[in-house]
Amino acid sequence: MTVSTDVVIIGGGLGGVAAALAVCRAGRRAILTEETDWLGGQLTSQAVPPDEHPWVEQFGVTAAYRSLRDGIRDYYRRHYPLRPEAAADPRLNPGAGRVSKLCHEPRVAVAVIDQLLAPHRSAGLLTVLTEHRPVAVRMDGDTCAAVTVVDRDGRTTTLVGEYVLDATETGDLLALGDVEHVTGAESRAEHGEPHAPEQADPLNQQGITFCFAVSHHEGEDHTIPRPEQYDFWRAYAPEFWTGPLLSFTAPDPRTLEAGTRSFEPNPDQDPLAVSADQSADAGDKELWGFRRILARKLFADGAFDSDICLVNWPLNDYWLTPLVGVDDATRERALAEARQLSLSVLYWLQTEAPRPDGGTGFPGLRLRPDVTGSADGLAKAAYVRESRRIRAVTTVVEQHVSAAIVGSTRRTRYPDAVGVGSYRIDLHPSTAGDHYIDVASVPFEIPLGALVPVRVTNLLPAGKNIGTTHITNGCYRLHPVEWNVGEVAGALAVHCLRHGLTPREVQADPARFADFAAVLDAQGVERHWPEVQGY
Repeated sequence: MTVSTDVVIIGGGLGGVAAALAVCRAGRRAILTEETDWLGGQLTSQAVPPDEHPWVEQFGVTAAYRSLRDGIRDYYRRHYPLRPEAAADPRLNPGAGRVSKLCHEPRVAVAVIDQLLAPHRSAGLLTVLTEHRPVAVRMDGDTCAAVTVVDRDGRTTTLVGEYVLDATETGDLLALGDVEHVTGAESRAEHGEPHAPEQADPLNQQGITFCFAVSHHEGEDHTIPRPEQYDFWRAYAPEFWTGPLLSFTAPDPRTLEAGTRSFEPNPDQDPLAVSADQSADAGDKELWGFRRILARKLFADGAFDSDICLVNWPLNDYWLTPLVGVDDATRERALAEARQLSLSVLYWLQTEAPRPDGGTGFPGLRLRPDVTGSADGLAKAAYVRESRRIRAVTTVVEQHVSAAIVGSTRRTRYPDAVGVGSYRIDLHPSTAGDHYIDVASVPFEIPLGALVPVRVTNLLPAGKNIGTTHITNGCYRLHPVEWNVGEVAGALAVHCLRHGLTPREVQADPARFADFAAVLDAQGVERHWPEVQGY
């Protein structure tokens, strides 16, 4: 079966959702596909609370992304028994997590995303195909002519669009269509980046993580069966680490010095007193509260008998085998071993982890498949930090964003800026054995040139697959930037269709870019920063 539309969007993560909204709000038709049965990617199927900059409540995101955040808070106010003080808080943080000013359950984000897309589906502008993955791309010279997707029952559908957006987690269309791209780490010689390795290594990729959610019920025993690979992970002590991986002692990502994390389920503190500002305090030393996604004390007495904690810690980062640019068997092995690592972390927590009272094990920890929407209790999909990246007209390099190079009070400005973001250059340990690279960055702009391929005319990146490097991907890969990229990609496709232009023509001509920038400005896309400093 062949289906035609204006814009085909492959990948239903935050970039894909934002792209679909941009296309449909402009009155054009779109088809959006997603490998899992949940839209939202990092925020939902990967179960990662949003990683955002300190000024997110005031500025630095698009109006559409702010609508998503507002919708999540409104959902809690409408449907949950919040304490009056919590319900009245305009900056409600349902999980009172330290990592984000808006820690919440993935299901809530799924519901709000569905609400945002609902009118466009009802109008017939948007078709959503969940549990579909891309398997082939047909190119006609420099044009992407069609994408074939397959559903879970093996049925194939060929999708044809004037524009095709790659919003997949690992830039799958770039490989399937032989679109010029980079995988893994570039050499230091290629861009002169101080933190790049001496030799290029396409298989040097950041680790992945299978997140999971737990609650804690003292006096109960929810210990899972001993994982198949538990003995391996229990003994695993990387040479560059501070001892066994399964331990509350781990390196500080910023200093690499050993530090001990605390773990105390269901603390008595008032969650309204929790501050979530990583620029002041990374907050990662207290594991229960770092990515807590439901704080029971924000709700009416007795509504919840436990907090819900999202486990995405140094303990369950997996870096033994690369995920991208490998054969299917290697990819499946990486995913299977990453799952085993996360299950082993849980089993260790339940049976061997040191307790504050001097005992061992927290058998009351209960895995929450109802929270992640999966059969095994882990997130539906791995949290993927690094994608294939297009060879773009503009490549963002470390010298553009590093605070040590740019200067902490300065920033790189692009004449074709189409968005903003801010996050530390945060690379997790990699498949080549690299340690953390976690250094200060400055608030940055997103150049349109980073979304424009060097050759292909109608295929655009709409997620983490833009023209960054292995290094700068470390700060451009987070939730609001992915949304911003997808929203701009969708708007650019519509703009080009409307005016008979190519993306390269829009980017290269100042007058044409000014016309497109006016569209983005009208839609509430912030393209430049006020005077702020990085962290």
